[in-house]
Amino acid sequence: MARRVVITGVGVLAPGGIGVREFWELLCSGRTATREITHFDASGFRSRVAAEADFLPELHGLTQDEIRRMDRAAQFAVVAAREAVEDSGLDPAGFDPYRTGVSIGTGVGAVGSLDKAYRAASLDGRLQAVDHTRAPRHLHDHVVPSSFATEVAWTVGAEGPVTVVSSGCTAGIDSVAHAVDLIREGAADVMVTGATDAPITPLTLACFDAIKATTTLNDDPERASRPFDATRKGFVLGEGAAVFVLEELEAARARGARVYAEVAGYASRSSAFHMTGLRPDGRELAEAVTVALDEAHLGPADLDYVNAHGSGTKQNDAHETAAYRLALGPHAYRIPVSSIKSMIGHSLGSVGALEIAASVLAMEHHVVPPTANLRTRDPDCDLDYVPVVAREHRTDAVLTVGSGFGGFQSAMVLARPDRRLP
Repeated sequence: MARRVVITGVGVLAPGGIGVREFWELLCSGRTATREITHFDASGFRSRVAAEADFLPELHGLTQDEIRRMDRAAQFAVVAAREAVEDSGLDPAGFDPYRTGVSIGTGVGAVGSLDKAYRAASLDGRLQAVDHTRAPRHLHDHVVPSSFATEVAWTVGAEGPVTVVSSGCTAGIDSVAHAVDLIREGAADVMVTGATDAPITPLTLACFDAIKATTTLNDDPERASRPFDATRKGFVLGEGAAVFVLEELEAARARGARVYAEVAGYASRSSAFHMTGLRPDGRELAEAVTVALDEAHLGPADLDYVNAHGSGTKQNDAHETAAYRLALGPHAYRIPVSSIKSMIGHSLGSVGALEIAASVLAMEHHVVPPTANLRTRDPDCDLDYVPVVAREHRTDAVLTVGSGFGGFQSAMVLARPDRRLP
């Protein structure tokens, strides 16, 4: 029988909330962390708002050497990993480092450091051939995103399987699923896993400007992210990280650990359709949802909450709504659904991990966070997309999903261990 895997520690670094408590307070309040971009001068861009984290690394225990060496996203991951391990109650000196692994997801890697390195080596683009002597000494770590997992492994003392999962906007879910598989198959006993991204850079913003995917609601930044709302104008870029400690269920119970949730089911599918386009019927996401529920030994009627991808683009919102109708049938209309991207933006590869964090906290507190700014319902999005205000609701089983460019669609089911059959 496969080993059952549970979440025993959570660490979060997000816009508007550094730390689990602050993150959850933001979500429950329905406040948004979106604002005009302050990281750089964005006046020349089509979209000029984002959800930035107010993060000063020296205030979170990072040394000057670590700050120089690590990309902002790597710093996020290390700080979140420290919180997750502390939250789990595990003594790093008390577990076998060779049976402890790391799996970190990212969408765009060290894009911020690469952007700065190019500017330095090319004199802000004035040199046709870059001057390598102007490049930073840690440039190789920024080119290779596996450095994120390396930094986390050094932080927690993991000497088992260590890897980066980079599958675009589903990386946060996929990296956790990879960690689950390693424990289930017996390759590791403890996994530190999650995802991180810091994509609020000129390069990233220019890419999304070019395809008109990000919002143009620059005059109203706090209300710019409007998933499932008829007045939405595209998604709002974000940043952040969420990291978890995973353990085998019986081992966690034996040491008296607090168990947030079991990772009960997972599946990923691809539409093989278009780089940025989505099939309107949502059938590949529906297939991922169905397979994840089957693995969890749960049916649509057992779900208490759906944590939506909810990016705030018309195409995604319609695709996702169709997928829920297809996979969940009549129960799709009875299950509360919400998108936390309305409050923390879309941090690309890391957002799936942040949404897992929101899901397990919803289970912990029996509260469904709202979809902020949902005031004018899109008639094509006719499910119970919880608007504006958080809702108290018994929550023992949650579906969380991710959707990414290239047609990637991932679904994960989180449940209380006693909610499902072994």
